[in-house]
Amino acid sequence: MISLVPIANDLRNGSLRYRIREYSVTLKLSGMKFFCHPKFHIMSKVSLKKQKKKHVATFPLVNIDSAGIDISDKEMMVAVPVDRDEEFVRAFGSFTCELHQIAKWLKSCKISTVAMESTGVYWVQLFLILQDYGFEVYLVNSRYVKNVTGRKTDESDAMWIQKLHSCGLLKNSFQPDNATRTLRALVRHRKSLVKSGSAYVNRMQKSLEQMNIKVHTVISDILGKTGTLIIEAILSGERSAATLAGLADRRIKASKEDMVKSLEGDWRAEHLFELKHSYEIYSYHQTKIEECNQQIEQQLLEQIADKNGGDISFLDTNKTATKRGQKNQVSFDLKLYLKSLLGVDPTEIFGISEISTLEIVSETGTDMSKWPSEKHFASWLGLAPNNKISGGKIISSRIMKTKHNAGQAFRMAANSLYRSQNPLGDYYRRIKARQGAGKAVVATARKLAVIYYNMVSKKEGFNPTQLLEYQEKYKQKKIRSLEKRLADLKEAS
Repeated sequence: MISLVPIANDLRNGSLRYRIREYSVTLKLSGMKFFCHPKFHIMSKVSLKKQKKKHVATFPLVNIDSAGIDISDKEMMVAVPVDRDEEFVRAFGSFTCELHQIAKWLKSCKISTVAMESTGVYWVQLFLILQDYGFEVYLVNSRYVKNVTGRKTDESDAMWIQKLHSCGLLKNSFQPDNATRTLRALVRHRKSLVKSGSAYVNRMQKSLEQMNIKVHTVISDILGKTGTLIIEAILSGERSAATLAGLADRRIKASKEDMVKSLEGDWRAEHLFELKHSYEIYSYHQTKIEECNQQIEQQLLEQIADKNGGDISFLDTNKTATKRGQKNQVSFDLKLYLKSLLGVDPTEIFGISEISTLEIVSETGTDMSKWPSEKHFASWLGLAPNNKISGGKIISSRIMKTKHNAGQAFRMAANSLYRSQNPLGDYYRRIKARQGAGKAVVATARKLAVIYYNMVSKKEGFNPTQLLEYQEKYKQKKIRSLEKRLADLKEAS
């Protein structure tokens, strides 16, 4: 007797299909009776219609030797392919020795590439250790590895990251080289010191206001040359308004009478105590900022020396900054250092200062080839619209809310162009009049980013010719439009 193995069925046609070795036969059902074939002593052979093939969406394995890691403060959950270890999902601690254990276990599992989610700063040390062990490490944005709806555990998250990475569905985030990472840490620390010091400037102004000392209404900066002398004299015990007003610099535009009136107040011990503490803490911050400036200068010199084969003889390291027009500037010639490092001078761009350039370089590095085009660079900075298209229509084009230091530097530079009499200033005001200040800042910041990208990548100086031509073209267009409106009004009258 021949055994039959069912391979398909079609109950609507009342037939069953069986395989006999290499042949396929069909059993025709008709109630409880069977029509048998004389050769095989089974039911008669019936031709079947070609069945439609079912296409199932499958993802090919791109990274076979991949692992996924779910990051947290106290525990690292690591998942590898199921055939690499009996316990293919393991939990490790977050101490340094345990991070090395993760790397050794991945090596024993013959893993070559690892993906992890960027969670706070907990990923940093594990990322660096895995790189030191020779792994290709993918740092992935958390919005790209969200699991499907259902029960969420650390184990399932690690397995989900591993599955996505094995199919090549994860995109690696930008990570700078070690030199740029060091510079970035120093510049961010300096920025936080400046921000903390500014808070104590506000506290000093509050203390003066509570004593009805209105000096901030007659001078632009209470910690400029005049303001500093006055505050130090107050803390030394001077209370005469005339004597304090005599400390004013000759460049102060306020009259002497106004200066005297602004320095007459109600001197109270508690507010003087607050003023003293705030000034001392502010001065301490300024000392630490200067130490941070020295570290930044040393790091820039190391990068310039590495770029030029150890030769920095062309730099005048004893030359100080020529201009101190803005507060919180560095004491060395930062413009010269940045030009030597980048090959161009981005401070030539309207609105971009030396500090802004330093912040951008510390975040992006000097190699712009990591972004294929200026559009990719603008998108990475968070200065491009996040278009959502459905049915051929754009249903949303909002800018994604991202905390990006380089993007913020470009936005601050764009915001400074509000009163600038240059093509980019005109562009800012034109967009602001039509769509508001928020969109004007983003649009102008994107234009600045595009100019910066082309300058640094192509090693070309800033050329405002095209901007000036566009500005003149827009003016002529505006003039023609106004002349036409004037002619229409004359005809109507």
